[in-house]
Amino acid sequence: MAFEKARSWHTKLLKPFVDRMANVDPATLTWISVLFAAGSCYLLATAGRDSDGGWRLIGAFALLFVAAELDALDGAVARAYDKVSKYGDWLDHTIDRLVDLSLLIAIGINTAWISVHWLGWAAATMTLLGSYMGTQAQSVGLDRNYGGFSRADRLVTTFVGIFLGAIMAFQGTADLEIPDVIANLVGFGEINALSAVLMISLLGGIWTFLTRASSSRKELLDGE
Repeated sequence: MAFEKARSWHTKLLKPFVDRMANVDPATLTWISVLFAAGSCYLLATAGRDSDGGWRLIGAFALLFVAAELDALDGAVARAYDKVSKYGDWLDHTIDRLVDLSLLIAIGINTAWISVHWLGWAAATMTLLGSYMGTQAQSVGLDRNYGGFSRADRLVTTFVGIFLGAIMAFQGTADLEIPDVIANLVGFGEINALSAVLMISLLGGIWTFLTRASSSRKELLDGE
C-alpha cells in the first residue's frame, strides 16, 4: 500500500507524454505493454548466475520498466482525453493480472535461482487471490478494496529484486543461508534476490487476501 500513494506524483511525471498522445488509443498502449512484459518474463526465466545472466536481468529490468510505464500511460491517456470505457477498464485489469502472474511464474521456473518448484506458483496463486478479493468487493456493491500489498508495492519489490539479482550474478555471490527454524518451516535453507521476490509476494498475497476479506466482511455485516 505504501507505493500506491505515489500514483498521483507519478501521474504528474507522465503529463508531458500524455500531452502528446491525444490521438492514441489507450488500448494500443496496453497491448504494446504486453510485448515488453513478455520479453521481461523470458529473460527472467532464462537468466543464469553468470555475467550473461546479469545482463539478462538488466534487460528484464529495462523491459519491465517500459511495460510498467506504458501500463500507467494507458489510463492517464484515457482520463485526459475522455476515452475511459468499460472495455478499456476490463482490458487493463485483465492484462495487469496476467502480467503479475507471468512475472512470478517466470522467476519461479528459473532453476538457476529457484530451487523450490512450488514457490513461484504459490506466490502467483496468492497474488491472484489477493487481487480477486479487491474486485469481489465491487461485485457485491462495495468500493474496490485496495488494502494490503498493492500491485505498486509488488512491482517495486520485483524491480529491487531483479536489480540485486543482477549484482549477485555479476559478482558471483552465493545465496544467503536462513535460520534453521525458518528453513524447516518453508522447506529450503537459502535465499537470494529473486527467491526473496517470490517469498515477499507470497506473504504479501496472503496478507492482502486476509486484509481485504476481513474488511469486506465487516462492511457487509455492518450494512445489514
